[in-house]
Amino acid sequence: MLIRRPPDIRESEVTDEGLYISRRQFIRRAAAAGAGLGLAATASPLAACGSDAGASSLAVQDDELTPYDVVTGYNNFYEFGTGKDDPAQNAHTLKTRPWAVTVEGECNKPGVYDIEDLLKRYPGEERIYRLRCVEAWSMVIPWLGFPLSDFINDLEPTSRARFVEFRTLYDPEQMPGQRRAVLDWPYVEGLRMDEAMHPLTLLSVGLYGEMLPNQNGAPIRLVVPWKYGFKSIKSIVSLRFTREMPRTSWAQQAPNEYGFYANVNPEVEHPRWSQARERRLGEFRRRETLMFNGYAEQVAHLYEGMDLRTNY
Repeated sequence: MLIRRPPDIRESEVTDEGLYISRRQFIRRAAAAGAGLGLAATASPLAACGSDAGASSLAVQDDELTPYDVVTGYNNFYEFGTGKDDPAQNAHTLKTRPWAVTVEGECNKPGVYDIEDLLKRYPGEERIYRLRCVEAWSMVIPWLGFPLSDFINDLEPTSRARFVEFRTLYDPEQMPGQRRAVLDWPYVEGLRMDEAMHPLTLLSVGLYGEMLPNQNGAPIRLVVPWKYGFKSIKSIVSLRFTREMPRTSWAQQAPNEYGFYANVNPEVEHPRWSQARERRLGEFRRRETLMFNGYAEQVAHLYEGMDLRTNY
Protein backbone atom coordinates (compact mmCIF):
# COMPACT_ATOMS: atom_id res chain seq x y z
CA MET A 1 0.00 0.00 0.00
CA LEU A 2 1.27 3.47 -0.75
CA ILE A 3 1.05 5.82 2.20
CA ARG A 4 3.66 8.54 2.23
CA ARG A 5 4.54 10.15 5.52
CA PRO A 6 6.90 12.93 6.53
CA PRO A 7 9.83 13.02 5.94
CA ASP A 8 9.20 10.85 2.85
CA ILE A 9 7.28 13.57 1.07
CA ARG A 10 6.61 17.23 1.68
CA GLU A 11 3.26 18.94 1.26
CA SER A 12 4.69 21.04 -1.54
CA GLU A 13 5.58 17.90 -3.49
CA VAL A 14 2.01 16.64 -3.41
CA THR A 15 0.10 19.70 -4.51
CA ASP A 16 0.42 23.34 -5.42
CA GLU A 17 -0.04 26.21 -3.00
CA GLY A 18 -3.71 26.75 -3.80
CA LEU A 19 -4.60 23.14 -3.15
CA TYR A 20 -2.43 23.15 -0.05
CA ILE A 21 -4.43 26.04 1.37
CA SER A 22 -7.71 24.32 0.45
CA ARG A 23 -6.55 21.22 2.26
CA ARG A 24 -5.85 23.19 5.43
CA GLN A 25 -9.30 24.75 5.18
CA PHE A 26 -10.79 21.28 4.89
CA ILE A 27 -8.86 20.04 7.92
CA ARG A 28 -9.97 22.96 10.07
CA ARG A 29 -13.57 22.31 9.05
CA ALA A 30 -13.40 18.57 9.58
CA ALA A 31 -11.82 19.02 13.01
CA ALA A 32 -14.50 21.45 14.23
CA ALA A 33 -16.26 20.37 17.40
CA GLY A 34 -19.84 19.18 17.19
CA ALA A 35 -21.95 16.25 18.26
CA GLY A 36 -24.21 16.77 15.22
CA LEU A 37 -25.32 13.21 14.66
CA GLY A 38 -27.13 12.81 17.96
CA LEU A 39 -24.52 10.19 18.84
CA ALA A 40 -22.19 10.21 21.78
CA ALA A 41 -19.56 12.89 21.17
CA THR A 42 -15.90 11.96 21.34
CA ALA A 43 -12.78 14.02 21.74
CA SER A 44 -10.79 12.11 19.13
CA PRO A 45 -8.16 14.45 17.65
CA LEU A 46 -7.76 15.02 13.96
CA ALA A 47 -5.64 12.26 12.48
CA ALA A 48 -2.51 13.66 10.88
CA CYS A 49 -2.51 13.68 7.10
CA GLY A 50 -0.35 10.83 5.96
CA SER A 51 -1.42 8.83 9.02
CA ASP A 52 0.15 5.44 9.77
CA ALA A 53 -3.36 3.92 9.71
CA GLY A 54 -3.10 0.78 7.62
CA ALA A 55 0.58 1.38 6.80
CA SER A 56 2.12 -1.49 4.88
CA SER A 57 5.46 -3.02 4.05
CA LEU A 58 4.16 -3.13 0.47
CA ALA A 59 4.67 0.61 0.04
CA VAL A 60 5.92 1.27 -3.49
CA GLN A 61 8.15 4.29 -3.48
CA ASP A 62 8.12 4.80 -7.25
CA ASP A 63 4.33 5.20 -7.38
CA GLU A 64 3.74 8.80 -8.41
CA LEU A 65 0.50 10.61 -7.77
CA THR A 66 -1.80 10.76 -10.79
CA PRO A 67 -2.08 14.40 -11.93
CA TYR A 68 -5.09 16.26 -10.56
CA ASP A 69 -6.47 17.09 -14.00
CA VAL A 70 -6.44 13.40 -14.93
CA VAL A 71 -8.08 12.33 -11.66
CA THR A 72 -10.86 14.87 -12.16
CA GLY A 73 -11.15 14.62 -15.95
CA TYR A 74 -11.17 10.86 -16.65
CA ASN A 75 -13.97 9.16 -14.76
CA ASN A 76 -16.52 6.38 -14.78
CA PHE A 77 -19.75 7.90 -13.49
CA TYR A 78 -22.54 6.72 -15.77
CA GLU A 79 -25.08 8.97 -14.07
CA PHE A 80 -23.45 11.74 -16.12
CA GLY A 81 -22.66 9.79 -19.28
CA THR A 82 -20.72 6.75 -20.42
CA GLY A 83 -17.73 8.61 -21.89
CA LYS A 84 -14.70 9.11 -19.68
CA ASP A 85 -14.89 12.89 -20.03
CA ASP A 86 -18.70 13.08 -19.73
CA PRO A 87 -18.76 13.37 -15.91
CA ALA A 88 -16.38 16.34 -15.87
CA GLN A 89 -18.51 18.07 -18.53
CA ASN A 90 -21.93 17.23 -17.12
CA ALA A 91 -21.66 16.88 -13.34
CA HIS A 92 -22.04 20.61 -12.70
CA THR A 93 -25.80 19.93 -12.55
CA LEU A 94 -25.42 18.00 -9.28
CA LYS A 95 -26.34 19.97 -6.17
CA THR A 96 -24.41 18.64 -3.19
CA ARG A 97 -26.01 20.85 -0.53
CA PRO A 98 -28.22 20.10 1.25
CA TRP A 99 -27.22 16.42 1.38
CA ALA A 100 -27.93 13.59 3.79
CA VAL A 101 -27.29 9.87 4.11
CA THR A 102 -30.25 7.75 5.18
CA VAL A 103 -29.36 4.75 7.36
CA GLU A 104 -31.75 1.79 7.54
CA GLY A 105 -31.87 -1.90 8.30
CA GLU A 106 -30.29 -4.04 10.98
CA CYS A 107 -28.87 -1.39 13.30
CA ASN A 108 -29.83 0.34 16.53
CA LYS A 109 -29.42 3.89 15.25
CA PRO A 110 -31.16 4.30 11.91
CA GLY A 111 -31.86 7.83 10.81
CA VAL A 112 -30.99 10.61 8.40
CA TYR A 113 -27.48 11.99 8.80
CA ASP A 114 -26.63 15.38 7.33
CA ILE A 115 -23.32 15.69 5.46
CA GLU A 116 -22.33 18.77 7.46
CA ASP A 117 -22.78 16.82 10.69
CA LEU A 118 -20.66 14.00 9.32
CA LEU A 119 -17.87 16.43 8.49
CA LYS A 120 -17.99 17.80 12.02
CA ARG A 121 -18.28 14.44 13.74
CA TYR A 122 -15.47 12.52 12.03
CA PRO A 123 -11.92 13.86 11.80
CA GLY A 124 -10.52 13.78 8.30
CA GLU A 125 -7.25 12.22 7.25
CA GLU A 126 -5.36 11.83 4.00
CA ARG A 127 -4.62 8.41 2.53
CA ILE A 128 -2.86 7.79 -0.75
CA TYR A 129 -4.56 4.79 -2.35
CA ARG A 130 -4.38 3.12 -5.73
CA LEU A 131 -7.65 2.96 -7.65
CA ARG A 132 -7.90 0.13 -10.22
CA CYS A 133 -10.52 -0.05 -12.96
CA VAL A 134 -11.59 -3.19 -14.81
CA GLU A 135 -10.69 -1.55 -18.12
CA ALA A 136 -7.03 -2.10 -17.13
CA TRP A 137 -6.22 1.44 -16.03
CA SER A 138 -5.30 2.73 -12.61
CA MET A 139 -4.60 5.90 -10.65
CA VAL A 140 -2.85 6.87 -7.42
CA ILE A 141 -4.97 9.41 -5.53
CA PRO A 142 -4.56 11.29 -2.24
CA TRP A 143 -8.03 10.87 -0.73
CA LEU A 144 -9.42 12.81 2.21
CA GLY A 145 -11.95 11.06 4.40
CA PHE A 146 -12.61 8.87 7.42
CA PRO A 147 -12.84 5.11 7.98
CA LEU A 148 -16.26 3.66 7.20
CA SER A 149 -15.87 1.59 10.38
CA ASP A 150 -16.04 4.76 12.51
CA PHE A 151 -19.49 5.56 11.15
CA ILE A 152 -20.66 1.94 11.34
CA ASN A 153 -19.58 1.57 14.96
CA ASP A 154 -21.65 4.59 15.94
CA LEU A 155 -24.69 3.17 14.12
CA GLU A 156 -24.53 -0.03 16.22
CA PRO A 157 -25.36 -2.74 13.69
CA THR A 158 -27.02 -5.79 15.19
CA SER A 159 -25.74 -9.36 15.00
CA ARG A 160 -28.12 -9.91 12.06
CA ALA A 161 -26.23 -7.41 9.89
CA ARG A 162 -24.06 -9.41 7.47
CA PHE A 163 -23.81 -6.91 4.61
CA VAL A 164 -23.92 -3.17 3.98
CA GLU A 165 -25.82 -1.91 0.93
CA PHE A 166 -25.12 1.55 -0.53
CA ARG A 167 -27.19 3.58 -3.00
CA THR A 168 -26.38 6.57 -5.16
CA LEU A 169 -28.74 9.50 -5.57
CA TYR A 170 -31.47 8.91 -8.13
CA ASP A 171 -32.45 12.21 -9.75
CA PRO A 172 -32.50 12.30 -13.58
CA GLU A 173 -32.85 16.08 -13.53
CA GLN A 174 -29.51 16.41 -11.78
CA MET A 175 -27.98 13.26 -13.24
CA PRO A 176 -28.87 13.25 -16.95
CA GLY A 177 -27.24 9.86 -17.56
CA GLN A 178 -30.06 8.30 -15.54
CA ARG A 179 -32.46 9.17 -18.36
CA ARG A 180 -30.91 6.31 -20.32
CA ALA A 181 -31.40 2.66 -19.36
CA VAL A 182 -27.68 1.96 -19.14
CA LEU A 183 -28.24 0.43 -15.69
CA ASP A 184 -31.22 -0.28 -13.47
CA TRP A 185 -31.08 2.97 -11.49
CA PRO A 186 -30.29 3.91 -8.79
CA TYR A 187 -26.79 2.53 -8.61
CA VAL A 188 -26.40 -0.05 -5.82
CA GLU A 189 -23.25 -1.50 -4.30
CA GLY A 190 -22.49 -3.59 -1.25
CA LEU A 191 -19.84 -5.02 1.02
CA ARG A 192 -19.67 -7.83 3.51
CA MET A 193 -19.53 -6.51 7.05
CA ASP A 194 -15.92 -7.56 7.55
CA GLU A 195 -14.97 -5.74 4.34
CA ALA A 196 -16.87 -2.65 5.42
CA MET A 197 -15.19 -2.70 8.83
CA HIS A 198 -11.67 -3.14 7.45
CA PRO A 199 -9.45 -0.16 8.36
CA LEU A 200 -8.55 0.46 4.70
CA THR A 201 -12.19 1.07 3.70
CA LEU A 202 -12.77 4.80 3.50
CA LEU A 203 -15.66 7.19 3.18
CA SER A 204 -14.05 9.93 1.13
CA VAL A 205 -15.17 13.55 1.13
CA GLY A 206 -12.21 15.03 -0.73
CA LEU A 207 -9.12 14.49 -2.83
CA TYR A 208 -5.93 16.41 -3.51
CA GLY A 209 -6.66 18.74 -0.61
CA GLU A 210 -10.07 19.81 -1.96
CA MET A 211 -13.61 18.75 -1.30
CA LEU A 212 -14.67 16.08 -3.80
CA PRO A 213 -15.45 17.41 -7.26
CA ASN A 214 -18.91 16.38 -8.47
CA GLN A 215 -17.50 14.09 -11.14
CA ASN A 216 -15.52 12.18 -8.51
CA GLY A 217 -18.53 11.40 -6.33
CA ALA A 218 -19.32 14.49 -4.29
CA PRO A 219 -20.15 14.97 -1.56
CA ILE A 220 -19.36 11.52 -0.14
CA ARG A 221 -18.22 8.27 -1.75
CA LEU A 222 -16.78 4.91 -0.86
CA VAL A 223 -13.15 3.94 -1.50
CA VAL A 224 -12.20 0.25 -1.22
CA PRO A 225 -8.64 0.14 -2.55
CA TRP A 226 -8.25 -3.63 -3.04
CA LYS A 227 -11.35 -3.87 -5.26
CA TYR A 228 -12.11 -2.61 -8.75
CA GLY A 229 -13.29 0.97 -8.91
CA PHE A 230 -16.95 0.18 -9.56
CA LYS A 231 -17.21 -0.98 -5.92
CA SER A 232 -16.35 2.56 -4.81
CA ILE A 233 -19.88 3.92 -5.15
CA LYS A 234 -20.25 7.69 -5.56
CA SER A 235 -22.68 10.34 -4.27
CA ILE A 236 -24.06 8.07 -1.54
CA VAL A 237 -27.54 8.83 -0.16
CA SER A 238 -28.40 5.52 1.51
CA LEU A 239 -26.73 2.91 3.69
CA ARG A 240 -28.65 -0.21 4.71
CA PHE A 241 -27.55 -3.09 6.93
CA THR A 242 -28.92 -6.36 5.57
CA ARG A 243 -28.95 -10.08 6.28
CA GLU A 244 -28.83 -10.99 2.59
CA MET A 245 -26.21 -10.12 -0.02
CA PRO A 246 -27.27 -6.93 -1.83
CA ARG A 247 -28.27 -7.15 -5.48
CA THR A 248 -25.53 -4.85 -6.78
CA SER A 249 -25.90 -2.97 -10.04
CA TRP A 250 -23.13 -4.46 -12.17
CA ALA A 251 -23.62 -7.99 -10.84
CA GLN A 252 -27.23 -7.69 -12.04
CA GLN A 253 -26.43 -5.96 -15.34
CA ALA A 254 -23.62 -8.29 -16.48
CA PRO A 255 -23.21 -11.21 -14.05
CA ASN A 256 -20.80 -13.03 -16.37
CA GLU A 257 -18.43 -10.04 -16.20
CA TYR A 258 -18.88 -8.47 -12.76
CA GLY A 259 -19.33 -10.37 -9.51
CA PHE A 260 -20.29 -9.16 -6.07
CA TYR A 261 -16.77 -9.25 -4.65
CA ALA A 262 -14.86 -7.47 -7.43
CA ASN A 263 -11.47 -8.11 -5.83
CA VAL A 264 -8.54 -7.18 -8.05
CA ASN A 265 -7.29 -10.58 -9.23
CA PRO A 266 -4.91 -10.65 -12.21
CA GLU A 267 -5.51 -14.41 -12.57
CA VAL A 268 -9.18 -13.93 -13.48
CA GLU A 269 -9.67 -12.49 -16.95
CA HIS A 270 -12.55 -10.24 -17.80
CA PRO A 271 -14.40 -11.78 -20.79
CA ARG A 272 -13.34 -8.85 -22.98
CA TRP A 273 -9.79 -8.12 -21.78
CA SER A 274 -6.99 -9.39 -19.58
CA GLN A 275 -6.57 -8.15 -16.01
CA ALA A 276 -2.93 -9.25 -15.82
CA ARG A 277 -1.48 -5.84 -16.73
CA GLU A 278 -2.58 -2.27 -16.26
CA ARG A 279 -1.66 1.22 -17.39
CA ARG A 280 -1.29 3.95 -14.81
CA LEU A 281 -2.95 7.05 -16.22
CA GLY A 282 -0.29 9.62 -17.03
CA GLU A 283 2.19 6.89 -17.99
CA PHE A 284 2.79 5.05 -21.27
CA ARG A 285 4.22 1.80 -19.95
CA ARG A 286 2.10 -1.02 -18.62
CA ARG A 287 2.79 -2.74 -15.33
CA GLU A 288 1.93 -6.06 -13.77
CA THR A 289 -1.37 -6.05 -11.89
CA LEU A 290 -0.90 -6.91 -8.21
CA MET A 291 -3.18 -9.31 -6.37
CA PHE A 292 -5.76 -7.36 -4.37
CA ASN A 293 -4.32 -4.26 -6.07
CA GLY A 294 -1.20 -4.56 -3.89
CA TYR A 295 -3.06 -4.85 -0.58
CA ALA A 296 -2.87 -8.64 -0.18
CA GLU A 297 -0.92 -8.37 3.06
CA GLN A 298 -3.82 -6.52 4.67
CA VAL A 299 -6.89 -8.19 3.15
CA ALA A 300 -6.11 -11.69 1.82
CA HIS A 301 -7.19 -13.25 5.12
CA LEU A 302 -10.75 -12.03 4.50
CA TYR A 303 -11.08 -14.54 1.66
CA GLU A 304 -9.30 -17.60 3.05
CA GLY A 305 -10.95 -20.79 1.83
CA MET A 306 -12.87 -19.00 -0.93
CA ASP A 307 -12.52 -19.87 -4.60
CA LEU A 308 -11.66 -16.45 -5.99
CA ARG A 309 -12.43 -17.55 -9.54
CA THR A 310 -15.99 -18.41 -8.54
CA ASN A 311 -16.35 -15.53 -6.11
CA TYR A 312 -15.04 -12.89 -8.52
